Amino acid sequence: MNRKNVGAIGIGAMIVFIAMVLVAGIAASVLIQTSTKLETQALATGAETTEEVSGGIAVDDITGHVDTDIDMLAITVRVRAGSPDIDLNHTIIELSNGSKKVILSYDYTDAHHFNDSVDSDADLFGTGNISDLTNEEFGIIVLNDPDSSLSRFNPVINEGDKVVLTVDADACFNKIGERTDVLGMVIPEIGSPGMISFTTPSSYPDTVYDLQ
Repeated sequence: MNRKNVGAIGIGAMIVFIAMVLVAGIAASVLIQTSTKLETQALATGAETTEEVSGGIAVDDITGHVDTDIDMLAITVRVRAGSPDIDLNHTIIELSNGSKKVILSYDYTDAHHFNDSVDSDADLFGTGNISDLTNEEFGIIVLNDPDSSLSRFNPVINEGDKVVLTVDADACFNKIGERTDVLGMVIPEIGSPGMISFTTPSSYPDTVYDLQ
């Protein structure tokens, strides 16, 4: 083998080596980019999962008003500890009496559906915003709002706020009779739902009942 052939082989080997280094570098770059992307996605998913687990709505109590049968419901709710802000514009109530299911949302276009001037010891069922509701809507009565985050057009609840979600049970179910199992959820856009589960009394001698 002469020097010319040896030189050609050496140059060829060098070209192959450089090509291998370049390919390895590109592959490493792709792996790093992929790893970074996956890590970012994992962090985002973890943050979303944390919000789903720790956030959400809690149902404190449910009160019913009787006119022969239960014709109105007042569902007191708050955000769970550690929850992000919850926009009631994007919250729904699912409610079933065993034979019919309704899905209710808040309609800010009707001024009667929002009330922020009710005393905590006032008659919630006498505020007038419940009888105006349809079988597709819930109303909002503000009980506590230290940071003034709640308004008719932007009803956002956060830690420390307490509101009543009002339901016209007459419009939804033609009232709720005795010994009726009622199930449902208050479902926010983000986080865990507040659970609704109660059985109505065997008779209605009184006007107002603590149901849950």
